[in-house]
Amino acid sequence: MSKFNKLIASVEGSKLRALTHKTLQANIGNRCNQACSHCHLGACPESDDLMSWETMQDVVRIAESVDPELIDITGGAPELNPSLPKFLKALADGVHKVQVRTNLTVLQNSKHSGFMDLYRDLQIRLVASLPCHSEENVDEQRGKGVFKDSIRSLRELNKRGYGIEPELELNLVFNPDGPVLPPEQSQLETTYKEILSSKYGIYFNHLLTITNMPIGRFKQYLEGEQNVVEYQQLLENSFNPTTLEKLMCRHQICVGWDGLIYDCDFNFALKLPVFSTPRDANHFDSKSHLNREIVTGPHCFGCTAGCGSSCEGALED
Repeated sequence: MSKFNKLIASVEGSKLRALTHKTLQANIGNRCNQACSHCHLGACPESDDLMSWETMQDVVRIAESVDPELIDITGGAPELNPSLPKFLKALADGVHKVQVRTNLTVLQNSKHSGFMDLYRDLQIRLVASLPCHSEENVDEQRGKGVFKDSIRSLRELNKRGYGIEPELELNLVFNPDGPVLPPEQSQLETTYKEILSSKYGIYFNHLLTITNMPIGRFKQYLEGEQNVVEYQQLLENSFNPTTLEKLMCRHQICVGWDGLIYDCDFNFALKLPVFSTPRDANHFDSKSHLNREIVTGPHCFGCTAGCGSSCEGALED
């Protein structure tokens, strides 16, 4: 039994199991206009790994079956999947609450700028990457000019009502620039709001802090700095048992662009599909995936370290 599973057993007396289908997540492709140093998926502009329209239709059917509170669309840059507009409209027709994770810079491309109006018209909730309020830090992590393009997109989203009107929620995402845990979420949110509003006139709803997982490009960075062991030890030493009830893998289903079902996007990055069968979205059965045993690994310590980490930010105050 792995170290993580031993800890789970000592706290819960059993293996880690799914509890609800609160969130249905769909990773619709690894194509991205950026190649960020912390990306756990290794997304890049050259990738042809895109979810097909047929698999998107499977996701719509799963949504009808489990009736999740939220459908979470991620990538890569979701906007680079040509079927995204049709996918969003199909989900909106089903009266599902939908959010898209955008990197902001893709919206500055004239081919994709129309997404801002589409998102507004369909009242799509947005989760936008902005790993720091400092231009220098953002550009170092995500590429030269990324911060300025991100600010432009945020201003344009504000003009459309995002972060201002109640039905147009705009949340930002912070992740550390290095092998450390994120700072306390609510305090950092206050700092972000003060700086972005005073310096750039930008408004948003919430800040979500996410721990960097020791996989993908961030693992490559750790290997280059010879910090893999030290960072893994930090995560393990920071294990917080009170985060277990809220772990995102216990309350979601993740469908990868490949049409297989995963416990979370990190397991998707590692190609670790669910134990339960059927594993493909085309034959999804809600009963077989509820109360399923979660596939775990050393990276899972990232979600249970400190205040905890999930796609919705910190798990504990």
